Amino acid sequence: MDIVSVSPFLALLLAAPFFLFFFFSIGGKRRPSLSRGDGPRLPPSPPGLPLLGHLPLLGPLPHRKLWAMAKVHGPVMLLRLGRVPTVVVSSAAAAQEVMKTRDLAFASRPRVRMAERLVYGRDMAFAPYGEHWRQARRVSVLHLLSQRRVQAFRDGREQEAAAMVGRVRGAGAVVNVTALLISYTNGVISRAAFGDDGRYGPRDGERLTSLFADFEALLGTVTMGDFVPWLAWVDTLMGLDARATRTAVEMDAFLERVIADHLQRRRGGHREGGEDHRDFVDVLLDVNEAEEEDGRVLFDDVSIKAILLDMFAAATDTTYTTLVWAMAELINHPHEMRRVQDEIRTAVGDGDHVKEDHLNELRYLRCVMKETFRLRTPLPLLLPRETMEDTEVLGYHVPARSRVVVNAWAIARDPATWERAEEFVPERFADDNLTADYLLGQQDFRFVPFGAGRRGCPAVGFAVPTMELALATLLYRFEWELPPGPGVGTPKQMEMDELNGLSVRLKPTLLLVAKPWSPNN
Repeated sequence: MDIVSVSPFLALLLAAPFFLFFFFSIGGKRRPSLSRGDGPRLPPSPPGLPLLGHLPLLGPLPHRKLWAMAKVHGPVMLLRLGRVPTVVVSSAAAAQEVMKTRDLAFASRPRVRMAERLVYGRDMAFAPYGEHWRQARRVSVLHLLSQRRVQAFRDGREQEAAAMVGRVRGAGAVVNVTALLISYTNGVISRAAFGDDGRYGPRDGERLTSLFADFEALLGTVTMGDFVPWLAWVDTLMGLDARATRTAVEMDAFLERVIADHLQRRRGGHREGGEDHRDFVDVLLDVNEAEEEDGRVLFDDVSIKAILLDMFAAATDTTYTTLVWAMAELINHPHEMRRVQDEIRTAVGDGDHVKEDHLNELRYLRCVMKETFRLRTPLPLLLPRETMEDTEVLGYHVPARSRVVVNAWAIARDPATWERAEEFVPERFADDNLTADYLLGQQDFRFVPFGAGRRGCPAVGFAVPTMELALATLLYRFEWELPPGPGVGTPKQMEMDELNGLSVRLKPTLLLVAKPWSPNN
């Protein structure tokens, strides 16, 4: 396991003797915090520890621990993570208040040290609510993630899917499906962000692949300094600060080179691919120039780099994570795999490969994808919010500047609203009139893998065809099974252990046997 993903817990173990000494030396006196007294009714709060509050209780898989705590203390809890008061909501009704009824009050983001260091404090995903965030989201939604722009990258997605098939055929007896899907998603976003010529992005070589992997791992790291500022030295001791600095410097140099190359080509009168095939860098440079000419807010190079990193982090980590979970679930559910393969092969007919034109016909494939999002929500706690004013959730008072966490994973497994909530049952979405719509959170808050409201993920329209095309391609072209276990003649069940990071992913590497299939078989 990567030390970055567990460093806060190692740090707690290392510092435990110091905590005990400090606690007893001050007679167990707590720092004043949210008072219950005779004031507004605060959410229930489980017993915590001195100084660190509930932080050490969360363990390596916080979404599961918070779910267990919510079963005892209710769907709205008040925790103290170090010095940070944190409200955790774990029901659809509470999520609806946070992301719809009182969306504006909950629309900001807390300060996250790693995000500030890695994405300049100028991005869209982690930025606090305000003018910069509104401008960044406007630019992203109108210019990068519009339906027209998504369609413009269709050829690139289909080419990356074809390349993925070639890698499977050349992989030998056992295919590393995890690595395969990482390569595919990196290729898709590299084409969209930097251009089709392959000069940029993780396809450049091993160093850039490693750089982007470090970036994503660090971005998913929660530091001690975020919750206990006087223990920020622990992050330095664990090497996090040095690693973050090194990664930020290398990433900045890479993005500077990308922007400089685009500017040089533009000065020479060449813009990649014409109006409908511009990459993200060219689009953002166009926005910058247009707004400068109109005297509006200037979208400068730092903002461009921050948005590019947002797009890369969002489009790679959660996309390949979801695809790996989908393949693993189908391996463990062969009846469902056969059903979705039959649907795909019927739709494609005698064609050589799956095209995006086929996707609208694949209703059961979408049921599989939605059930994967429900059962294996890639961002189980979404991204934390911060209240901008005093507000409330389900009648409980939530003070301004409180951190708020929506446990989308727990909501999606609530047995009060989902039958067989712990099982993989794609058929549950078969009669859903909104099967083609993954943003059910706008109407049905039992299912919020992309969040909702002002802070909902704006990139769903880009991510969905990327995922559907990859899964359909792999299931159309190959029959899949687990390799035989040691000394056993039949395949075993896939272990579904989780590993926390920027997203919650399948812990074991997904290694499968692929047998080619064609319509002439």
